[in-house]
Amino acid sequence: MTTLSIARVFTRALYGMEAPLVTVEVCLASGLPAFAVVGLPQAGVREARDRVRSAIQASTFEFPRGKKITVNLAPADLPKHGARYDLAIAIGILVADGQLSERAVVSREFYGELTLSGDLRGVTGILPAMLACRAQGREAVVPLANAQEAAVVQQQQCVAAESLRDVVAHLQSPDGLPLLQPLPLDDSAEVGGDLADVIGQEQAKRALVLAAMGGHHLLFVGPPGTGKTMLAQRLLGLLPPLTDAEGLQVAAIRSVAGTSFSEESPSAWRARQLRTPHHSCSAAALVGGGSPPQPGEISLAHKAILFLDELPEFSRHVLDSLREPLESGQVTISRAGYQATFPAQFQLVCALNPSPCGHFDGTLASARATPDQISRYLGKLSGPLLDRIDMQVAVPRQPEVLQQQVRRQPPQSPQLRQDVAAVRALQLQRQGCLNAELKAAELAQYCRLEDEDHQFLVSAIDTFQLSHRAYHRVLRLARTIADAAQQSQISKSHLAEALSYRALDRLLQQLREL
Repeated sequence: MTTLSIARVFTRALYGMEAPLVTVEVCLASGLPAFAVVGLPQAGVREARDRVRSAIQASTFEFPRGKKITVNLAPADLPKHGARYDLAIAIGILVADGQLSERAVVSREFYGELTLSGDLRGVTGILPAMLACRAQGREAVVPLANAQEAAVVQQQQCVAAESLRDVVAHLQSPDGLPLLQPLPLDDSAEVGGDLADVIGQEQAKRALVLAAMGGHHLLFVGPPGTGKTMLAQRLLGLLPPLTDAEGLQVAAIRSVAGTSFSEESPSAWRARQLRTPHHSCSAAALVGGGSPPQPGEISLAHKAILFLDELPEFSRHVLDSLREPLESGQVTISRAGYQATFPAQFQLVCALNPSPCGHFDGTLASARATPDQISRYLGKLSGPLLDRIDMQVAVPRQPEVLQQQVRRQPPQSPQLRQDVAAVRALQLQRQGCLNAELKAAELAQYCRLEDEDHQFLVSAIDTFQLSHRAYHRVLRLARTIADAAQQSQISKSHLAEALSYRALDRLLQQLREL
């Protein structure tokens, strides 16, 4: 007669930004000795057999002999990747063999990779698992290497262990491992520098403040050395701190991406970041990819800034992959049999020099390249992508600034950050989102124009030969300009200023007229 002993232990998979529950079912049966892992395991999971066997024996526990061991990772239709299930499998074997009580594991979840000597190694994607574990009211057991990362989650019972032996001692003793204390978080650190560092470029600085107020995408157009990169970095210092929910979501994305956690600056995980990928990056690096899918630069820039310098140097295929995430605020990566969705609500800031030769000072006559060469160079940028950028700002050379003695300026960003926060609060109270996120159907309610002002805007759109999407972008930007002036109604002056931020459209119109 066959005798069976079955144990159940809980852990979690990593599936995009989700951490679905995985029940590790361990069955010990009489018969020919064997050790099988089922439940759609990938190569790294199947190799757990040798790691778990060696870790149990090295930790001076008894590995079941003369038994047929079957480990089922349920649900069976969910792909299992990596070595994050090692600890749960080892604990399940010890419970099924009677060396541990099943009552000790029923309210806990286990994560971690085992070494051959029984030590625990850290795994990626702990934060999504901690959030899901907290929702279920279970205690989490994690490797010591993940302790600081797991402590980011508030109000979660969690212990960290160095080895399998420590975990077993914790389960057997009423005075086991101490609970991790939540990390104190400080969001007051200054980031991105101060806007006073930028000398001159008043229109560009005004555009930067408006972009921060309304969440608008921004394109700087100008020759090298005029401060385009410096301006993009200062935008980070104008944005208000993230809320607790947004900070946890940002930290979870970086956890999934395998970003190393710094104990000295835990708040950096929850802070906005300026992501600056090189123009040689691939579409997978920008939007995410791989197997299993990993977040790309646009997800790592969630609730922050993605800065693309020398925009025409990027592949057109790479740039066009940004079009859907810019509209939807998320990216879905499809693989055979499953999909992974990552958040991607980023603010796009770009910079370009219109001339491939590098010499352009605001006019076509100043460029060494011919108009045809400039047209071909700018032709790498698709119209649908440019339509999704709200502001195109000229950043010209300013010789008169060089004639002035450089003096230390009083800080501007702290006061401007307060202004930005006030205008954002107004938008959230009025419509529940920033102006840049207004849907087309909502524009009639929140961006209504007088007949004369509407006719002025239509004439300007016809002159610049802009699309309907660009028309909506101008309306959203005009709404932000009116909010900054504390005006409830959009007027002609607000529309005129919004239309003044179309530097690239004016240049393209000059090229068409030649």
